[in-house]
Amino acid sequence: MSKSNFTRRGVLKTGAVGGAALALPQYLRADGHAGFTNAPGDSEVVLGFNVPQTGPYADEGADELRAYELAVEHLNGGGDGGMLNTFSSKVLDGTGILGREVKYVTGDTQTKSDAARASARSMIEKDGAIMITGGSSSGVAVAVQALCQEAGVIFMAGLTHSNDTTGKDRKANGFRHFFNSYMTGAALAPVLAANYGTDRKAYHLTADYNWGYTTEEAIVSSTEAMGWETVNSVKTPLTQTDFSSYIAPVLNSGADVLVLNHYGGNMVNSLTNAVQFGLRDAVANGKNFEIVVPLYSRLMARGAGANVKGIYGSTNWHWSLQDEGSQAFVRSFGTKYGFPPSQAAHTTYVQTLLYADAVTRAGSFAPCAVAEALKDYEFDGLGNGPTLYRGDDHQCFKDVLVVRGKENPESEFDLLEIVEVTPVDQVMYAPDHPQMGGADASLGECNNGA
Repeated sequence: MSKSNFTRRGVLKTGAVGGAALALPQYLRADGHAGFTNAPGDSEVVLGFNVPQTGPYADEGADELRAYELAVEHLNGGGDGGMLNTFSSKVLDGTGILGREVKYVTGDTQTKSDAARASARSMIEKDGAIMITGGSSSGVAVAVQALCQEAGVIFMAGLTHSNDTTGKDRKANGFRHFFNSYMTGAALAPVLAANYGTDRKAYHLTADYNWGYTTEEAIVSSTEAMGWETVNSVKTPLTQTDFSSYIAPVLNSGADVLVLNHYGGNMVNSLTNAVQFGLRDAVANGKNFEIVVPLYSRLMARGAGANVKGIYGSTNWHWSLQDEGSQAFVRSFGTKYGFPPSQAAHTTYVQTLLYADAVTRAGSFAPCAVAEALKDYEFDGLGNGPTLYRGDDHQCFKDVLVVRGKENPESEFDLLEIVEVTPVDQVMYAPDHPQMGGADASLGECNNGA
């Protein structure tokens, strides 16, 4: 992949200490520890895996944790090596990271920002974690990313899809491999137009936090650009389990498409309620009523069962991809756990390898050295094809998958089919795009710690 294919503006400054410092116990302070927070000793290094083990996104969190454990096994020389064998970079050799055995601690974000910050803080202050990763909520990701920036550790975001993570709330110590709301809109809208036409009226139910807001904005912008009309948008609490009262008004709204800007258990429940209210069989404005789920996952499809048939959405990765990296990961994960991995598992496994690779190429665990190694880094072999970690905003750019619920699945895991691989050029945007915070959005300065 040629760097000339990507838009870049500005230069990330590294090596400087910036941001408000997180108060750390004296034994974890950078002074006397090679100049950065939680510098490891000679024998081991500790990573912090912060995932939702309870709450509406717990299924995603459980799969993330499985993938993290698999990545640690591979980094330490166990198993079949997985994607270490297909990664375009060849510096990881199964001897840990820079010769140190990889250890890890875990925490439960509860899909709550305050709980996630408390968990991450404990990992940094009490356990000596040098890198924090995880999360299945963008609200959590933004909160933990800000804390890691203050503490002077790297944050390798897990499943976070809101534009804000690498948009208006981007941080120099934070990095995201997962795609975002803008990319979903750019990839999904042309497929919706081709299959449902350009004369449609959409009703949005939207999770009431930053991911829901930016996903709704992206879908509204991309569908209205092709001729759709947005007739209403209603926010729903993240803690909601019964969406009947939100679904009932849709039939009399004048809409002929329902867009569910929901994820995890929220999407399973809202889609189930929509089907119970007869929306799948309804006719409105002389057209078959349609339902769209912008962000899909295998775990959500399994939870919703037959209700996903024929419904379009997007995904960051799918286990059915036939490239060498994807199949290596599916084989390793399946051998260890007995079923294929989700996109949540994939992105967290990849982020762990990318961190280890950056440390190894930099020859240092210092956050600013790691950030420099990741800046504008191009790689392949990790399941998404050629990928760029753009230096301007620390967002990965790669192809995006548009998927549809299968009409005749062959197993409980075979619920989604890829209908289009949207090329990266179609989902690219400038770092100062209005949906990403505009010209005021800034990474700030990298922070090596107090």
